[in-house]
Amino acid sequence: MKVIPAIDLMNGQVVRLYKGDPNQKTIYSDDPISIAKKWESAGADLIHLVDLDATLGLGSNFELIKKIVSSVSVPVEIAGGLRSESLILEALKIVDRVVIGTMAFKEPELLQNLLTKLGSDKLVISVDHKDGIIVTHGWQSNTDISLIDSMNEFLGVGFTEFLLTNVNRDGTLEGPDLEFLEEACSLDKANVIASGGISNIDDIPKVKEKNAWGVILGKALYENKISIEETKKLS
Repeated sequence: MKVIPAIDLMNGQVVRLYKGDPNQKTIYSDDPISIAKKWESAGADLIHLVDLDATLGLGSNFELIKKIVSSVSVPVEIAGGLRSESLILEALKIVDRVVIGTMAFKEPELLQNLLTKLGSDKLVISVDHKDGIIVTHGWQSNTDISLIDSMNEFLGVGFTEFLLTNVNRDGTLEGPDLEFLEEACSLDKANVIASGGISNIDDIPKVKEKNAWGVILGKALYENKISIEETKKLS
């Protein structure tokens, strides 16, 4: 199981939000590059960079992201606000994978074109949900789309990589949502990254047991409730 620290960027700072709420923000660092290097040296398999400003339509940290990516040799995926083909192709010039959320649900034809061009390995579908129902636009917009139904549709047309976040757990340290994780991981050919709610090292074997492809470490990592090194031993 891949160990994946998250670096969420807002105004050039490393932050964490509580349940995706920009008004409930904790700042952890003014130096994202040193944070990325720190997680790389700790043994991260992949770094998950999130441009929260782009997600929320408040701006862009793309120039900073370029600097972060060039400062590390570990693979990087980026998420946040990638809602056009040009942005996605631009991002893939510097990173290994992109995470697509809103666009995946709003522009299926464009998404299919990208799959044909790029292959499934480079495209991660972000299936953000509130208790099994998909949310989009930085978790600000509700839909009536079922999580599992949508994953089955994406799998049916050739996608294999997914980032699964139960928004109600994200940034809460309440433990991961194992019920939906188990359902998602049981789908044929689905490689699922579990995100949201990791609180301490005891959560890691539970996530691994569900056959997750990877696990995101966020708030628990920044609050020293878990480390990459000890997670790697159990992954």
